[in-house]
Amino acid sequence: MQCQFGFDYQTKVDGEIILHLYDKGGIEQTVCMLDGVFAFILLDTANKKVFLGRDTYGVRPLFKAMTEDGFLAVCSEAKGLVNLRHSTTPFLKVEPFLPGHYEVLDLKPNGKVASVEMVKYHHCRDEPLHALYDNVEKLFPGFELETVKSNLRILFNNAVKKRLMTDRRIGCLLSGGLDSSLVAATLLKQLKEAQVQYPLQTFAIGMEDSPDLQAARKVANHIGSEHHEVLFNSEEGIQALDEVIFSLETYDITTVRASVGMYLISKYIRKNTDSVVIFSGEGSDELTQGYIYFHKAPSPEKAEQESERLLKELYLFDVLRADRTTAAHGLELRVPFLDHRFSSYYLSLPPEMRIPKHGIEKHLLRETFEDSNLIPKEILWRPKEAFSDGITSVKNSWFRILQDYVEHQVDDTMMAAASEKFPFNTPKTKEGYYYRQIFERHYPGRADWLTHYWMPKWINATDPSARTLTHYKSAAKA
Repeated sequence: MQCQFGFDYQTKVDGEIILHLYDKGGIEQTVCMLDGVFAFILLDTANKKVFLGRDTYGVRPLFKAMTEDGFLAVCSEAKGLVNLRHSTTPFLKVEPFLPGHYEVLDLKPNGKVASVEMVKYHHCRDEPLHALYDNVEKLFPGFELETVKSNLRILFNNAVKKRLMTDRRIGCLLSGGLDSSLVAATLLKQLKEAQVQYPLQTFAIGMEDSPDLQAARKVANHIGSEHHEVLFNSEEGIQALDEVIFSLETYDITTVRASVGMYLISKYIRKNTDSVVIFSGEGSDELTQGYIYFHKAPSPEKAEQESERLLKELYLFDVLRADRTTAAHGLELRVPFLDHRFSSYYLSLPPEMRIPKHGIEKHLLRETFEDSNLIPKEILWRPKEAFSDGITSVKNSWFRILQDYVEHQVDDTMMAAASEKFPFNTPKTKEGYYYRQIFERHYPGRADWLTHYWMPKWINATDPSARTLTHYKSAAKA
């Protein structure tokens, strides 16, 4: 960007680019030209305007509170706004700012604001405007399989490479699943090419004998990273629930469940290492149709719609989990699968190319790297494990541990009165009730931050765990 436009930078702060882009082309061009994750408020006192903007997938959080008389407050986390008091309203409404949007507000002489327009500036399917200026080698046209695979490799490599910009040490979360393994292997290769002097630290968490720990160890040995294993027990996991829900600002069941491992590993990274910029595999399941329930999709077109819905809602679920659990410990998350060029290209492919094939989800992504020797073959074709399930053994899963614990915390009379106590998003399970209680203690009356629970589609699921799906059970027996 700097060489394209010849901007004269006064600082080394990455956010300075926003000022130059705005000065050159206004707010619409600014947000469309930002190739990365961001949430900002921009004050233009000369033209008496205020602008808010957030990246396409909402990887970076942004919340706002605004009264009818024009008092505006914004913060990267809702907890910074909930205790604000304002004379005109006893209860200040706080809401997440929508990803992929910018808002224009008029700034009045008294410092109050009035909203002028809210604009959706980018759809995940569309090639981003900044693609005109990036230095990716030319992609081949057409949807012939070898062409597509080559283009995906080029774009994924580039997605990792452009995220190396930092003066802090880079590390990588490694669950031993397909996504984090591809990220870790590509990252290590890129760091070597960039002649970075330190070894890549990879991090895995689990309980003893967890499938994730074993798989991550295989990958780390294959790629040659400096690997760290973090063990936790059920007591530590359960003890962390309160601070996890406080950090997340949600009571969504699958999000809370999967966040405990990520929160504990982030705590370890902060305390024991100097890795600060942390790469991770988030976004791949939504983009490449990795959830097990995609096997039940009635058609490739319906699967495509579901994939786009999941991407649109990432800010409520998986990237919320990934950002908040890492940021709670001062780490900076980077997610190459949600790169604009990579994701928009993947979504441009014919729907039938992207669906599960031969009983294997993410088939296209797997075969793209089939001949690369980036990661071991058995990992490349390893079936999906839910993060909250993979960190524990099949014998005694984190899922089961949680069920046993909440059974003693929430009784049947509490469940019977759940719809009176929690009329919105009424919890249907004891686990859901328990999380909601903790959430309401920290954020009373804020249940509407979560529009709905994350739940698999096309099956009669009552629980979001992959462990309850038939495909998972047959895989576990194999």
